[in-house]
Amino acid sequence: QVQLVESGGGLVQAGDSLRLSCAASGRTFSLSGMGWFRQGSGEEREFVAAASRTGGVTYYGDSVKGRFTISRDNAKNTVYLQMNNLRPEDTAVYYCAGTEFNVATIRHNVHYWGQGTQVTVSS
Repeated sequence: QVQLVESGGGLVQAGDSLRLSCAASGRTFSLSGMGWFRQGSGEEREFVAAASRTGGVTYYGDSVKGRFTISRDNAKNTVYLQMNNLRPEDTAVYYCAGTEFNVATIRHNVHYWGQGTQVTVSS
């Protein structure tokens, strides 16, 4: 089994930047793709970003493309989400996710979820 723990959320102003971290523990060798989803209050879960095992292949949701960057540090078993030019509509609980399959399938093959970290962007 794998455990994922997010950190780095907080309250920021529009236009600010924030970096989220997700630390994996346990049977981390099982992880292939890792990524991030988010869910605003009263809204459905939305795909944000994902990266392959090496970090060489990345995917982004349309709403964050060009503003967010995902990266991985396998030596630390950690995935990061650098969020720039934050907007109030980015306000949500951000969840780290991992798949044992190819990263391209992460939207429907999440095997491990973190507990989430709150990001609030004020106007």
